[in-house]
Amino acid sequence: MPAQSPVVPEDGARFASIAAAITCVAVVGIGLSLTIPLLSIEMERMGASSTLVGINTAVAGLAAIFTVPFVPRLAARLGVVRLLVLAIVLGAACLVAFKLLPGIAWWFVLRFVFSMSLGALFVLSEFWINEAAPPTRRGLVMGIYATVLALGFAVGPILLTLLGTRGFAPYLAGAGLFLVAMVPLVLARGLSPVIPQGRGRPFVAYLRLAPSATFAALVYGAVETGGFAILPLYGLRLGYDAETAAGLVSALALGNVMFQIPFGWLADRVDRRLVLLMAALGGALGSSLIPLASSWFPALVVLLFLWGGIAGTLYTVGLAHLGATVRGPELAGANAAFVVLYNVGLMFGPPVIGGGMDLVPPQGFAYSLCLLFLAYAAIVAMRLVQRPGA
Repeated sequence: MPAQSPVVPEDGARFASIAAAITCVAVVGIGLSLTIPLLSIEMERMGASSTLVGINTAVAGLAAIFTVPFVPRLAARLGVVRLLVLAIVLGAACLVAFKLLPGIAWWFVLRFVFSMSLGALFVLSEFWINEAAPPTRRGLVMGIYATVLALGFAVGPILLTLLGTRGFAPYLAGAGLFLVAMVPLVLARGLSPVIPQGRGRPFVAYLRLAPSATFAALVYGAVETGGFAILPLYGLRLGYDAETAAGLVSALALGNVMFQIPFGWLADRVDRRLVLLMAALGGALGSSLIPLASSWFPALVVLLFLWGGIAGTLYTVGLAHLGATVRGPELAGANAAFVVLYNVGLMFGPPVIGGGMDLVPPQGFAYSLCLLFLAYAAIVAMRLVQRPGA
């Protein structure tokens, strides 16, 4: 069977294709942000310790690492839309099953399967968006995608407060949102890109081919998860009450939403590696200033807003750079590597940053973040020196 070329729609069809993929993943983001805190609360009601809840949550990263590399090959056989629909249906079924099977052992299995479906969904959606985006506006498109996804994640907790955390209502609402996400996919099924069958590059090859892009995902995963998980503890160590300490995360999240589109626009006008280097150095500078700002709450909030916005652009610009570096049939495999490295960062970020705060209390939190950004800045700078005209 001859290999097919990816279908890249033009003008209005291109817009409809991108809008379908973004709408799908944004609706899933609402359902996901509704269910993640819900599952933690429910496990605590079951009598699970915080450690067990954390281990169960970490299963999500393991599921992605073990299953995501196989997604492009499976999508080549089944088709992108068909596999996306299967992943959504499987995710919705898992959400209902969490309520039907209220046992800790079952929840480890369900969390693995649920996260496996999410991994497929994000890999294929981001591949779709990257493939359909105009090359000269890829950064802007990825910025819009990240902004819409972040807004979707903000809606989920609001719905949870309205629905409550008991009974079937929140689980059915999450499953319903997943199923609604199929609508734009079905409507745009003729516009989806095609992944040709055949062997792609080995996983490690993508790290060598686009290190600035793939390692952006790893550092962002570590910084985002570690920052969001450890920042409230850092606030407590500074002497703030629990509500104020938790509120610091809102400054990070708001900055993440506000900076995506401007940095995406900038990434379409200069070498994206320079934008990634600027974000890495800005993240390192912001981290180093956290100890100075920690003694005055307004200054700390403003700094966290700016720092969170700059740091959050690593994923967006890294994804846009990946789409410009790896084209055609190999883009799906590269996207899979990108998502795997994000999940690797998700798993090692919290222990590294939390360990840093325990080692040098409390400012080790900021120093650990700074070192992560500097390490990534060195990778990008080295790449710029090796391939200045790429």
